[in-house]
Order: sequence, then C-alpha cells, then structure tokens
Amino acid sequence: MDQASVNAVPISSSDDKLSSKVLTEQGQSCLRMLLRVWFEFERSLSKVPIVQRLEQNRLSIEDYQKLLLNMRQQVIEGSRWITQAASSFDRDFSDVRSEVIGHAYDEHRDYEMLERDYVASGGKLEDIQQAQRNLGSEALHGFMMYRSAQPNPIDMIGAMWIIEGLGNKMASQWADIIATLADDGDSITSFMRYHGENDEAHMAELYELIDRVCQSDEQQSAIERTAKVVGKLYLLQLEEIDNV
Repeated sequence: MDQASVNAVPISSSDDKLSSKVLTEQGQSCLRMLLRVWFEFERSLSKVPIVQRLEQNRLSIEDYQKLLLNMRQQVIEGSRWITQAASSFDRDFSDVRSEVIGHAYDEHRDYEMLERDYVASGGKLEDIQQAQRNLGSEALHGFMMYRSAQPNPIDMIGAMWIIEGLGNKMASQWADIIATLADDGDSITSFMRYHGENDEAHMAELYELIDRVCQSDEQQSAIERTAKVVGKLYLLQLEEIDNV
C-alpha cells in the first residue's frame, strides 16, 4: 500500500475527532493503515448476502434469528481470547494488559443480551445455546486464540479494530432496520443497540493505544496483517450463515 492510497482514505467526523489521540509519526502511519483496512473491509461486508438483505430491507425474521445464532459463538468466545491476550503481555506492557483486562470485563457477558434478543424474536433458547460454530466462526476462533497466545500480542489491536469497528459504525443503523421486523423492535435489538451506543468508547481506547503498541514498521506490519486476516475471517463467518 503506497502513501498516496493511504492518504486517500475517507475519514468520518468521529475518526477525525479521535485521531487527535494519536501523536507520533509512526502512530499516525498506523492509524491511516487501519482506516484503510477498515474501508476495504466495509466495502467487502456490503457484498455478503445476509448483509445485503439487511441493508436493502429484505431481511426476514428467520434471517435475523440465523444471524444471532451464528454471531453468538463468536461473541461468547470473545472474552476468552481477550483475556488470553491480556495474560500474554509481560510486565513491560502492564499498562496495555490493564486496558485489555478492562475490555474483557466490559464484554464477557454480552452473549446473554444476544440470547435474549433471539428468544424475543421467536427463537428457542436451547437452539442458540446448543448451536455449533459455523466454518467461518471456527476459523476466526482458532486464529484469535493462536495470535492472543503469542508473547506481547500487540497485533491484536488490529483484530479489535475490525470487531469494535463493526459495533461502532454499523450496529445502530442495523438495529434501526431490524427493529421494523417486530412490533416491539427494541426487544429484539438490545445487543446491537448496546454496541452502537458503547463501542465508540471502546474505539477511543484503541486510538489511545496506537502510539503505545506501534513504534516500528515491523509492528505496524504485524498489526495490519492481523487486521486483514480477522476481516477476511469475519466475512467468512457471515457468508457461512446461509450455508448452515
């Protein structure tokens, strides 16, 4: 990726406001790269069949139930890889470890909201609790657990950039569309509403970490690779929903 293409990335007002938290030249380079990776991910996301149906107001209640059922496996495992990442930072990164532990605490029971939405939409609790991970979720989970177990896994900020970005940038607008599927739309969209409201704060925390975890071209390359891999695997997870 050349510098011209990096500088051409469109920046939202929220991103522009948060970018002031990144002060170093290396951090700014990493930030522009992450924005570029997100832009490419978002463009690919719009081509996934279930996302197309959602954004074109063609999603059925059955589609939504399948989306929740398949998302739960990634959500319930999220606190595991976040916690493992925290334990993989040594004392030289104790400040980063503290931030990651706080993040794991905030989200370790999010799957319960997702289960309540599933039941409120007409699904059976035992169905969502007993469902297996789809092929994309298996691949995503395996990669996350592998990378988070590496010593000082600073590249995991790239993974969190993709996953938290979904909540920050997409969840609220998706919830507004999905709410039209039920008489009491709020009762089936609590998970997405929560993340739409709270993930901006989580994104702010990621911005504050960029200078700390990206201090060389090698670290930036590792962060970029992990962000791209997680983006690809997240897309696969969503694509596999129609194959379950």
